[in-house]
Parts: sequence; C-alpha cells; structure tokens
Amino acid sequence: MNRSASTLWIDWHMPELAGEQWEFFHHPAKQAFYQRHDLAWQDIVTGFPGGTLQPYPRSDQIDGIPVSGSYSSYDDYTFYLAKAKRGYRQSYARMEVALQRDGSLSLPAPIVLVCNNEGMLFSGYRRLCLAWNYGMVPRVWLVNLERGAAPCA
Repeated sequence: MNRSASTLWIDWHMPELAGEQWEFFHHPAKQAFYQRHDLAWQDIVTGFPGGTLQPYPRSDQIDGIPVSGSYSSYDDYTFYLAKAKRGYRQSYARMEVALQRDGSLSLPAPIVLVCNNEGMLFSGYRRLCLAWNYGMVPRVWLVNLERGAAPCA
C-alpha cells in the first residue's frame, strides 16, 4: 500500500514528469547536482519510468543515501516553507485545508533522483512537509539513474 496514515491519510501515486522541466532547467540550487553527474533532461526522462514508490521517513537520507534539498528538520521547514513568499505557501495551505476537511488526499509522490550514492529532492517539497508535519511517512518516486538507461557520470 502506498498510503501514509495517521488519523488522516495520503495516498501517493506516480508523479508526472512532464510538468517538472522547470526544476531541471531553471532551479538554481539544483544545477550543481546535474552538472556533477553530467545529467541531461533526457537522462531523467529515460530513467523516470524505472522509479519506485519508496517510504521516506523524516530525514536527510533515504536508504542511507544523503538527499540534498529535502530540508527535513523543523528549522528548515520554518525557513524554506513557513516563511516563504505567499504564493509558495498558498499551495501548501490549500493541501493542508483539503487534508483536514476531507481526511485524505491523493497526491503525486515527490521525486528523488539518485546518482552515485547521492540523492536530490527533484520536486515535491511541500508535499513532503505536509506528510511529515502530520506525522506521516510519505512515499517518494525514487529514480535511481544508475540502474536506469541513463547511467550517472
């Protein structure tokens, strides 16, 4: 089952990569990861279908692999989300209200890319925070590019 549950729950499903190109081409904090591993957008596109839904307890690691950009501490949350610009916070607030109102949500899993035993949260920080802040263990779409058709450099 791909459900994170407490008194509320979230059902996680495979995300769509098509809408995430901005994260690759424009997100300034992620460029070093792509460059360090010589990743092109096509490498991610090719490896993406081979991803799997994996539990991601609140941590800066998944399965012993460090994950940059997951900002798992509460202090990180207050800096990166709670004090973020209003537009960034609004989508989190909408998810939170819907979760409280309906008792459950179905969400695309956040995406974590892995190359050479180094991970990076590619997208989905607000969804991670929502689950973590409600005591749930979210699922992420873990894309190990080393095992995919696009090996890491």
